[in-house]
Amino acid sequence: MPSRRTVSMLEAGLVTFLWSSSFIFIKLGLEDIPPMTFAAYRYTMASAVLMAYVFARHRSYVMSLDRDKVLKYVFLGFCGYFIAQGMQFFGLYYLQAITVTFILNMTPLIVLFLGVVILGEKPGRRQLLGVGIALLGVMAFFSGEDLQIDQKMGVVLTFISGVGWAVYMVATRHIVRKDGENVVVMTAISMFSGAMMLLIGSLASDDICTISNSGILIIVWLALANTAAAFFLWNRALIHLHAYEQSILQNTMLIQITILAMITLGESVDLANLAGISLVFLGVLIVVLKKK
Repeated sequence: MPSRRTVSMLEAGLVTFLWSSSFIFIKLGLEDIPPMTFAAYRYTMASAVLMAYVFARHRSYVMSLDRDKVLKYVFLGFCGYFIAQGMQFFGLYYLQAITVTFILNMTPLIVLFLGVVILGEKPGRRQLLGVGIALLGVMAFFSGEDLQIDQKMGVVLTFISGVGWAVYMVATRHIVRKDGENVVVMTAISMFSGAMMLLIGSLASDDICTISNSGILIIVWLALANTAAAFFLWNRALIHLHAYEQSILQNTMLIQITILAMITLGESVDLANLAGISLVFLGVLIVVLKKK
C-alpha cells in the first residue's frame, strides 16, 4: 500500500501533466475560438465549479468577508487571471507553445525581483547564479530567431502574462502572510472576478462566436479537469509535500510541454533552442531551490 506522501507526489505529478497539456489544447482551440473568449469561457466555468464548492463548504466564511478583503481578491483576479491568463492565450495565438512556455518558465525570476522590491526578501548567491544562467539561456534560445511583427507581439504579451502571474503570486504570499486567509476561498473568488473581467472584455471586443463541438469539449475539459480538479489535487498534494518538491515538479513543465508540442503539434526546436531550454531549466531550478 503506497504511503500518503507517495500518493501526493503522484497527484502533483499528474497536475503538472494536466497543466502542460493545457498548452496543447489551447493551441488547438485557438483555431476557431478568439483568445479572449476562449479564456473567458474556460475560467468562468472553472470558477463557477470552485465557487459552488466554496459555498457548500465555507459559506459562513464567505458571508463574513469585509470590503477590503473582497477588493484584495478582485485585485488578485485582475493580475492572476485577466492579465496573466488572458495574455497567455494571446501569446499562444501568436507563438509556438514551446516559445510561450519558455518565456513563462522565467516567472520565478520575476517573482524573485518583485520579492526583493515589495517584500524585502534578499536573494542569495545561489539565486543570483541561477538568474545569470537563466539569462544566458534566454540569449541562446532567441539567438537564431528572426521574429516577425506578430511574433514580437506574442513575446511581449507572453511576458506581460508572466509579470501578471508573478504579481499575483507575490501579492498572494503577502496577503496570506499578513492577514491569514482561507486559500481555497481566496482562489475561488479571485478566479471568478478575473473570469468576469475576461467575459466583459470578450463582450466589449465583440469576440463572442459560435463554437464547434470540438471547441466546446476542449473548453469543458480545460475548465473541469485542467483547472478545477487540478487545483483541488494540487492543494491536497501540498499538504504532504515540501515547497522545493513543488518547485521541481512545476519546473519540469518546460520539458513536458516541449515534448508534447513536438509530438502533437509538430513544433520543432533547434540546437540553440535546446541549449536555451536547458540553461533556463537549470537556472530557474537553482533559483527556486533555496537552502534549508
